[in-house]
Amino acid sequence: MRYTSYLDVPVPAAELFRWHARPGAFERLAPPWQPVSLREHEGIRDGDRAVIRLGTTLVGLDWVAEHQGYSEGCLDGHGACQFEDVQVEGPFAAWHHTHRMLPSESGSVLEDDVEYELPLGGLAEVAAPFGERQIERMFAYRHRVTHEDLRRHAEADAPPMTVAVTGASGLLGSALTAFLQGGGHTVVRLVRRREDAGSRGPQDEAVYWNVEAGEVDLDALRRAAPDAVVHLAGEPITALNGTTGARRRIWESRTKGTQLLSRALAALDPTPRVLVSASASGYYGSRGDTVLPESAAPGEGFLPEVCRAWEASTAEAEAAGIRTVHARIGLVTTPKGGLLQPLAPVTALGLGGWPGDGDAWWPWIALDDVVYALHHALLDDDLTGPMNLAAPEPVRTRDFIQTLASVQNRPAVVRVPEEWVRALGGELARRVALQSIRMVPRKLLDRGFRFATPDLDVALGHLLGRLDTHTLP
Repeated sequence: MRYTSYLDVPVPAAELFRWHARPGAFERLAPPWQPVSLREHEGIRDGDRAVIRLGTTLVGLDWVAEHQGYSEGCLDGHGACQFEDVQVEGPFAAWHHTHRMLPSESGSVLEDDVEYELPLGGLAEVAAPFGERQIERMFAYRHRVTHEDLRRHAEADAPPMTVAVTGASGLLGSALTAFLQGGGHTVVRLVRRREDAGSRGPQDEAVYWNVEAGEVDLDALRRAAPDAVVHLAGEPITALNGTTGARRRIWESRTKGTQLLSRALAALDPTPRVLVSASASGYYGSRGDTVLPESAAPGEGFLPEVCRAWEASTAEAEAAGIRTVHARIGLVTTPKGGLLQPLAPVTALGLGGWPGDGDAWWPWIALDDVVYALHHALLDDDLTGPMNLAAPEPVRTRDFIQTLASVQNRPAVVRVPEEWVRALGGELARRVALQSIRMVPRKLLDRGFRFATPDLDVALGHLLGRLDTHTLP
């Protein structure tokens, strides 16, 4: 069987080729609805291998691909570049994928040409339509990400930076790291074990820090000389269970970690140009139908108090003249985690229901738009202070669930009583699922930021592989 597709990309073929060769390309291209992870990647030259884990560590299989057919013909601005990956072992009976980058008048064309054979022997013909659909879904997703990532980098036209990132292994940090590396930037991960520090390969360094011990390897951080810093580390809000210990861990992981990092950055010479430090939509508390731009007052309760203290913890960096942005992140939407991970499987079974009366506002935002907004904050020299990270149009919980179900071709007509939500979800449900935060990204919009997926139905269709075509944003 054969699958071939083409994508117009607004960058030269050489840059399209380099993007595929850089660290992070696999992470950016992996469909979020599939449980896949990259175990090993040697490069894309002939003989290099990649090992991809399908499933979990305990349940799954390894897909081993070897590269061949490497050509740098486009680097002189005229010919084509390409590389191929051939399955050595894995889920298909055979797989041969040729990635070809060709110059065009508008930039370049990416050609994906896949020859494959399904397993199952005599049943392969029966399974062929399903296999074709899954491959079509995968490449529709890959093409949107490829086009949008490269367009963002081209529009930014920024020289290569060195960006230090805390929480680089988390949901947001791993996506941001892959995106930055794809743009030719070097990432310095702040890691919690000394043995994990040092060089990890091209564009990938690591520096030791330990919040509990109050330690940062300042000499290593000086040698890394970050131009910018993105601080995402902190105890996940899912750890909130109502106990004093959980509250203390959440409070201290955000305030102590931010203070430790800010003090270290202030001691560097030169200091980084910018610190983008995570905060959360919880800053505003539950406010009903009130529209909440960055100028809105904080709410009341534990989470607003945490967010206020969290943002205040950057004081030493700000006093050292480092431009500081507090990214108040809304409900991140992706099947890999955040808001969508627990909801998508339930609605896919036709069991979707909205919490309470369904009138609360959720400040949702697609994962890639979080990444693009953080990148924007790194480069916009006039952007300081709080920055709301939410889609331009927050939606009511009822509308979110019904749109999610519609994208999955399932019904959603059930109201889940608030008492049930509290009983099943506990403290987390009370502080997140039942909160109404009508947060709007006023600063980003005023600064000319363009959301890749501002509409909920398009965002969910993209994230779940449900778009009918390769429609680009």
